[in-house]
Amino acid sequence: RSNPYQADLLRDGVRRYLQLPADQTVLILHAKVAQKSYGNEKRFFCPPPCVYLSGPGWKLKQEQIKGRDMGEAGFRVCGYMGLDSMGSSLMETQKLSFEEQPDAKGFSCAKALYISDTDKRKHFRLVLKLFFSNGQEIGTFHSRLIKVISKPSQKKQSLKNTDLCISSGSKVSLFNRLRSQTVSTRYLSVEGGAFIASARQWAAFTLHLADECCTQSEFPLREGYIRYGSVVQLVCTATGVTLPPLIIRKVMKQYAMLDVDEPISQLHKCAFQFQGSDHMYLCLSMEKVIQFQASPCPKEANRELLNDGSCWTIISTETVEYTFSESLACIREPVSPVPLIAALQLTGGGDVAMLEVQGEYFHAHLKVWFGDVEAETMYRSPKSLVCVVPDVSAFGSDWRWLRYPITVPLLLIRDDGLIYSSSFTFTYTPEQSCIPGQQLLSDVPQDSDKLLDSIHQEFTRTNFHLFMQS
Repeated sequence: RSNPYQADLLRDGVRRYLQLPADQTVLILHAKVAQKSYGNEKRFFCPPPCVYLSGPGWKLKQEQIKGRDMGEAGFRVCGYMGLDSMGSSLMETQKLSFEEQPDAKGFSCAKALYISDTDKRKHFRLVLKLFFSNGQEIGTFHSRLIKVISKPSQKKQSLKNTDLCISSGSKVSLFNRLRSQTVSTRYLSVEGGAFIASARQWAAFTLHLADECCTQSEFPLREGYIRYGSVVQLVCTATGVTLPPLIIRKVMKQYAMLDVDEPISQLHKCAFQFQGSDHMYLCLSMEKVIQFQASPCPKEANRELLNDGSCWTIISTETVEYTFSESLACIREPVSPVPLIAALQLTGGGDVAMLEVQGEYFHAHLKVWFGDVEAETMYRSPKSLVCVVPDVSAFGSDWRWLRYPITVPLLLIRDDGLIYSSSFTFTYTPEQSCIPGQQLLSDVPQDSDKLLDSIHQEFTRTNFHLFMQS
């Protein structure tokens, strides 16, 4: 553990951070599968991998660099993205130029990445390298695993091959390519609370399997894999904006197939019929998203004729988010590897409670913190840290006579003061059996410290349950 003087300084800094977090977040958004290119053909990843920079820490860091370097140009964020098998040469990667959006987030996308047939891997990751334009490196960040496919499967999908099926609750992207032309690709997105068809940015939507009798305001969700003919709900993951209930249809040669109920596969062509409508489908017209009325096929009752704008391609997406804060120190070292917490596992109890932190990109220079309290931490592997759970008294006298649950954020802090926040918290919860003891406390005179101490010790020893939550 840190020496006492450093620990006090660090704890004060962590308290200031918890009061006013100055985080820097890197969000990578990408498709879950990638179609392989053959020969001289380049099948660029669609939708293109995107990077978003958010959080007040970016502005603070840029002001630091601006003040130190006495220049305007030094604090711009630059980046390169490529496949993880590539060498270090920047010629093999795509340069990213970040632009500030109306919501103050930085945005860039890699439109010209592809995987060739000479690469024999079944899976790969994207690698993102970020640095400031004065040459200072920010760090290296990896995407989730991406599965390589040769082409969209035209066979009826079997639930035995779940890799290519799309499950309820997963995230998807929808895009439309008029007359199969790459330059005409439009992505379903959300802007200003409205659905749009964008040529530049795409949104990830959570695809929920809903009950047939659902309404837009309240729909019960179901588990399982999405099949054609199912009623689904599309919810934008960034804004929460939702489309009305839709029936997803298979598309073949610009016809919506009304009698197909097979599982949906990656990169399939599909259409979205508004539930309860008169043959109305989700459609794009230039940048607008509209409703299109399909024409019934007189010879085949199980088909409806669509226009180009009503035919969408569906693909599963992944996101990975890295968050860090340099507010405690002026750090020149890269922030990577940025650890990601995936799960917590508690063992033991009382004075010997141990917490295993499970995830990725851990290393020996990390300490686990419960709020502003440093825990004794042991490095086990790049996927595991183990720490001793601090007693609740470590949070100060205010918590000594705890009668209700308290929740503290879980942080990872590097030796040099770099903070990695997480979405996980830790809760100290008294058992209900303590209520009679709490009543006794209120009846004891204020100067009865000895009795209070004994009650507190017994309460701490036997009646604390420790819970984690995300």
